[in-house]
Amino acid sequence: MIRVNNRDEIPWEPGLTITELLRRFRYTFPAIVVTINGEVISEEEFSTREIPDGADVRVIHLIAGG
Repeated sequence: MIRVNNRDEIPWEPGLTITELLRRFRYTFPAIVVTINGEVISEEEFSTREIPDGADVRVIHLIAGG
């Protein structure tokens, strides 16, 4: 099981990448930060970084304001 943003849970699948997770949740924000178990993942790794079973994933979209 993978927990996303401390509220949603999805079944773990072998080979599930951050890119696929973002697609499933329809995250389309231009600036996103993703952490897996507290580790910040670089955007360059999204398509190759696999999410382990039991992971706590946080997806944070950055916004500008003033």
